[in-house]
Amino acid sequence: MQSQEIFDVIIIGGSYAGLSAALSLGRSLRRVLVIDNGNPCNRQAPYSHNFLTNDGINPFEIRKKAKEQLAKYPSVHFLADTVVDVQPEKDNFTVVTKEGTKINAKKLVFATGIIDTIPNIEGFGKCWGISIFHCPYCHGYEVKNKKLGVLGNGDLGFELAKTICHWADGLTLYTNGTSTLTPEEVLLLNKHGITVVENEITEIQHENGNIKQIQFKDTQPEHVDALFTQLPFIQQCDIPEKLGCEFNEYGFIHIDKTMQASVPGIYAAGDCLTLFRSVANAVAAGNKVGAMINKKFIEEAFA
Repeated sequence: MQSQEIFDVIIIGGSYAGLSAALSLGRSLRRVLVIDNGNPCNRQAPYSHNFLTNDGINPFEIRKKAKEQLAKYPSVHFLADTVVDVQPEKDNFTVVTKEGTKINAKKLVFATGIIDTIPNIEGFGKCWGISIFHCPYCHGYEVKNKKLGVLGNGDLGFELAKTICHWADGLTLYTNGTSTLTPEEVLLLNKHGITVVENEITEIQHENGNIKQIQFKDTQPEHVDALFTQLPFIQQCDIPEKLGCEFNEYGFIHIDKTMQASVPGIYAAGDCLTLFRSVANAVAAGNKVGAMINKKFIEEAFA
């Protein structure tokens, strides 16, 4: 199926950043298509926090409400599909979907997020987003003064343990094997009441995603109420890389101050850009990228 329609912007990814960009562009009278496959990275999380006016709301309900509000803007359209290819043309891009649809756009926004690499620990994936978290600002308050743990090692584990420390009633840093912390780091953690455990983890025992205890290879299990960790990741979508977009040292899409990638006409917003992953930050990024693209259209019209 070939669509002859040329949109001003196609937004690839319809979660918080993508929907926010669509709102900004729709209110700017731009013709927009949002293509999304309904697979957001926080699909297991029961609640979203630290987002003004929506604190404690289910993430699905936030997205549902956003789409309902976008429905009143006639220039904003939606397509439930997965983008599998983008073909640069002279003055636009041809977007190809899994179902075989081809649609043209003058500019693109990648709001495709990332995929966390779940460690090979039984039970971990079932707890991710429910009682194992990446962000204390999103989830720390709800587990304050409980038995908390940090899963990490080296400098990353040290920094995360420091960050979580004041939320916890006794904090343990689990290195899941031999520690790579420096002696100075261990002393400083101990000074602040943070225990370092080097035992290898074999299982996260849980009930419906809520941690009950951590099982180790050679020692007795330990009870924790929640874990915080920073996981390695890959980009949800590899098309920006195929198109020649540059990435920074952390693996995020590199953008300039206008949120444009290194390939002209391609923009990005949301978790594919930053370690600071939250609903509020994604919404802000989407709002900004929409305004930046509208400004670019204005500049091109007056050139």
